[in-house]
Amino acid sequence: MKTSQYYISTLREAPSEAVIASHKLMLRAGLVRKLANGLYAYLPTGLRSLNKVEKIIREELDKIGAMEIKIPVIQPGEIWKESGRWETMGPQMLKAKTRGEQDMVVSPTAEEGYTALVREALSSYKQLPVNLYQINTKYRDEIRPRYGVMRGREFTMMDAYTMNASDESLDESYNAYEKAYFRIFKRLGLKIIPVKADSGAMGGSGSEEFMVESPIGDDTLILCDKCGYAANAEKAACAPDVATGNDGKPQVKTDLPFEDVATPNVFSITDMEKFFNASPKTFIKALIYKVENCALDLSKDANGKQFKLVKDPAGNYYPVSYFCVLIRADLDVNEAKLASALKASAVELANDEEVLQYAGAPHGFVGPVTAKVPLVVDCSVITTADDGSLVAQMHDAITGAGKEGYHIKHVEPIRDFKPFLNADVRLVKEGDLCPNCGNPFHTTKGNELGHIFKLGQKYTKSMNVTYLDINGKATIPTMGCYGIGVDRTLASIIENHNDDKGIIWTMSTAPFQVCIVPIKYEGQMKETADKIYDELTRAGIEVLLDDRNERPGVKFADMELIGIPLRITVGEKTLPNIEFKPRAATEAELVPADKAAAKAEQFVRDALAELNAE
Repeated sequence: MKTSQYYISTLREAPSEAVIASHKLMLRAGLVRKLANGLYAYLPTGLRSLNKVEKIIREELDKIGAMEIKIPVIQPGEIWKESGRWETMGPQMLKAKTRGEQDMVVSPTAEEGYTALVREALSSYKQLPVNLYQINTKYRDEIRPRYGVMRGREFTMMDAYTMNASDESLDESYNAYEKAYFRIFKRLGLKIIPVKADSGAMGGSGSEEFMVESPIGDDTLILCDKCGYAANAEKAACAPDVATGNDGKPQVKTDLPFEDVATPNVFSITDMEKFFNASPKTFIKALIYKVENCALDLSKDANGKQFKLVKDPAGNYYPVSYFCVLIRADLDVNEAKLASALKASAVELANDEEVLQYAGAPHGFVGPVTAKVPLVVDCSVITTADDGSLVAQMHDAITGAGKEGYHIKHVEPIRDFKPFLNADVRLVKEGDLCPNCGNPFHTTKGNELGHIFKLGQKYTKSMNVTYLDINGKATIPTMGCYGIGVDRTLASIIENHNDDKGIIWTMSTAPFQVCIVPIKYEGQMKETADKIYDELTRAGIEVLLDDRNERPGVKFADMELIGIPLRITVGEKTLPNIEFKPRAATEAELVPADKAAAKAEQFVRDALAELNAE
């Protein structure tokens, strides 16, 4: 390709809204242009690289037997109502109506579409597993889109799904995708950290994220250098630590009944520390949470019966309910863990009016003894033994009394209150101990590029998918889900490979592999440049020949900004030699012009071979 036939649209400066390297460089190098907030159009250079990312994904998924399909982006609302996510997906899902008043969805993900598609033809166990994928447009109405294509409203996603006859078969599919992901990201030139993750709105059990370390990452990664434990902070667990008293020794059970203590103007944990002259490890923090679409059965709790239950074929749920969460006061609640434990789509702290309604006291005086909602008790307060019995982890504690201006002391968990749900809802932080080896954790920021889930029967059951097993019995299959954010992956390559001059593409994702820059496109320089261009093109190398009538500095700056891995400069002063300069090198090398094409071809193939190596 010659620049005279190619659309180059570079910028000297990035718009002020661009704050991270990939966003700035994608705009400056002419990869994308913004149409509206969170909506970006790809220009030719950007689309060439995006297509290369997609090509690598396709090649690796094809190797594990996955077959490509294409599901409509606009989907009927009926299938989302079947799955139960029409109401629970939240405002990020864009809904519309046809002229015939049919509910439609602009697909934020494709579990429903895939499940509806496969169930139409699935009849026998002989057809399983079904392993399909697509690379398609998605839309999520992000409340705060930012960082360019890193978090846009419309984006390109690879989403794959397997339907399996058994958990063992699902494990095989899951493991095959995991290995394929490692190969994909290796070929793209990205160092990936696989971490245990929360399944979120997708549901299911097993879940693993593929993260790339990034200072602007949305996620906090909890890592152990000793044994390799890695988890997203939303999912991470840690070794339990002993609750100690003011003397630093383990807390001792008391037989004293709890009693009120007048605590005027004592609202926060810091206030309590000063008033009681005690360690926060002796306090139980009580928080009222508003919960959306809880799928637990609350009828078993006396305080849970007040909430409205919606009966749905996809599974019964409570659109709105409230819970009192109890945790040791020196710890924080992990709201992702809490939502997962409650099988809810969202949780948030209740407002002042709601706290008064369900706790009988304002924030700061909420307590477990008088709370008018089900209790969720963290494992720092109570744990459940293997035999199902409850074990108190705190003793002789202090907590809110459930009336303004009072706390209670001598509180004994289990004796004075019991959980509706006992769960690990603790937010793990740097310095907490690894549950596997006891080594202190460290943290880093990361961006999620890929995610794999074991969905189980969440969708096949709610959407009534069955097949006849080997005995002729109708059976519900199990599912797996596997996704890669293609735009985000492209942006992450740029985040990880750039300098002050521009992008430094990996060879596998560069829009062009070689650029040829004649100082002037005339005479011997033109003849030499054309000859090298023709030789490389015949060899299958992707070449951009800069035949513009521009100053050499402009040409060099554009090629470095765009980030083409190898530049060949043809100048009158150096002929019969040319300058051979890899983008990441500081100095150019003089090479005979008649050897340049062969050397460039070998450079490209060696770089690709290194990325493709197992």
